[in-house]
Order: sequence, then C-alpha cells, then structure tokens
Amino acid sequence: MEWLIGLFDDAQQRLFEAVVQPLLFMAGGGNLLEDGYAATGWLLVGVLQLIVMLAVIAPLQRWRPVEPVVDRAAVRTDILYTLIHRLGLFRVGLFFALDPLWDQLFGTLRVQGLSTFHLDNLWPGVTDLPWVSLLLYLVVFDFVDYWIHRGQHQFDWWWRLHSLHHSQRQMTMWTDNRNHLLDDILRDSIIVVVAQLIGVAPGQFIAIVAFTQLSESFQHANLRLWFGRVGERLWISPRYHRLHHAIGIGHESAGRQTLGGHNFGVLLPWWDMLFGTANFEQRYDATGVRDQVEPDAQGRVRDYGRGFWSQQWRGLLRLAGKA
Repeated sequence: MEWLIGLFDDAQQRLFEAVVQPLLFMAGGGNLLEDGYAATGWLLVGVLQLIVMLAVIAPLQRWRPVEPVVDRAAVRTDILYTLIHRLGLFRVGLFFALDPLWDQLFGTLRVQGLSTFHLDNLWPGVTDLPWVSLLLYLVVFDFVDYWIHRGQHQFDWWWRLHSLHHSQRQMTMWTDNRNHLLDDILRDSIIVVVAQLIGVAPGQFIAIVAFTQLSESFQHANLRLWFGRVGERLWISPRYHRLHHAIGIGHESAGRQTLGGHNFGVLLPWWDMLFGTANFEQRYDATGVRDQVEPDAQGRVRDYGRGFWSQQWRGLLRLAGKA
C-alpha cells in the first residue's frame, strides 16, 4: 500500500511540475499552487480510471454485451460527461463556485466550537489503521449515497433532474456520469458536508471517490454479467444495477409511474436488502424512462434532449414544470 501511495505521489508531483504549475504561472494564478497540486491529484486519478475503463471494462462489454450499440451518438454524449467529471473540469467549477462558501461555513462552525468528529477514532488501535478506516468510511459514504439516491427517486422536483440519468436507452460504461449538473452539485454538496463532519482525510476521500466511480462505471456497462446468488448480495453487479434502469421496474413503485423503485445501492446491496428495495430477478430489460416510450393522454412522449447542452436545458425546463 505504501509503495502504491509513493508511486502515485511521485506521478502527481511530476505532472504538477511539468504541466499544471507552468500553466498556473502563465495564467497569473501563482496564489493557487496548493489548490492546483490537489487538482493534479484528481486529474491523475481520472486518467487512471479512464485507462482501466478502456483496458478492462470495454473488452468485457465486447465479450458479453446485453444489446448491440445502435445509438452511438448517445454514447458519445455520455463520453463527454465522463471526461468532464473524471478529468476534473466539474471539480474546478465547484472549486470556484462553492468551495469558498464551504470554507466559510466550516470555519464559522469551528470558531463556534463545533469540531469535526473523527470516525476513525472510534476504536483506537483498530479503526485508525489505514485500511480499516478506509473501509469504514467507504461503508458510511455508501449508506449516505443510498439515501441520496432514494431522494432522487422519491421527490418529484429531484426526479425531474435525476431522470436525465435514466433517460439513456443505450447504457454503457460511460453512462454513470450522465447527470444534470444541478443534480451533481446537490449530491456532491451533501457528500462534502458528510466528509467534513466525520473527518475523512483528503487522501482517503480521493481514494473513496475514485474507487466508487470506477465501480459505478462497471455497473453501468453493457455487460451480461452477475455475481451468483452469494456475490449478488455482497457487491452490486451490472445485472443488479441494470434492473434499476429498467423501464417500469427500477424507478417505479406500485401505482406510481415515476417515483420509487428498486436497487438504489451504489456499491453495496445491503441497504436495499435492509430497507426492502432489493430486486434480484434474473433479467436484462430495456433501459430508459416510461414517458420516453409511452405517449401521454395527448399522444406526446417526453424529449430528454440529445446533446449535452440540450439535455441540461431540458432538465431546467422539467424542473420548472415546462417540459
């Protein structure tokens, strides 16, 4: 583990000195060197994720696809979403837009005497071991992500944003980051608050986010694969998550055609099993949203947009009740 950390730190330092630091000086951002170094870490993690996706997940998709890829334009749009998020462009935007607000909020709370609770101090000598604390934080964040996901499907206003993610009818490993930017901002804001409250270290936070994102890319893959009766209950498979995206199954409840659903877990199916939202049926259904394929009373189907900007704009219209 220390060898891997050292290797990553060395690569981050080299990339920062060779590329990021000169660019910051050219742009007059010498006061942002510390933040630029942190951003270099996110960039490096994103590049490594893309390498794994192309070298491992892509061949698996070609090996056992659920369906043929016929809408390559939709997939190309998903690739753009992935590059925006994994290469740090979205986080750069958050840095300038929201980080000052979070710094001010948490600074004020600390002045008022509200210090951070360090979850890894629960059991000195055990939970403060690096691999134990990493697993502990991973489970906590997964629990939070489960309830965020439940909220995205339970509240009508939030579903109007999140439904963009489910509108992809050609799911691939690129689909994970296909989200409305407001939806991403809201989810990431909750995660940042939780990270501050439980005292996760920056290095561990990056590792947790990177590992979670890579697993989600695998879950969204166009891959006919499940983990067996036992494995399906230990980690979320592409089959399990595809059912969550299935029309009429994954994001609908009895008597409600848009809210509710099954298989909200992000990494672990335990929360679905515990709260009664798990569905382990062995099936690979078509993905999308019902209102894309079934006309309403006026004979209309909903348009979620084709390109990036079209999808973002139509999400805002849905949020305002105008689309």
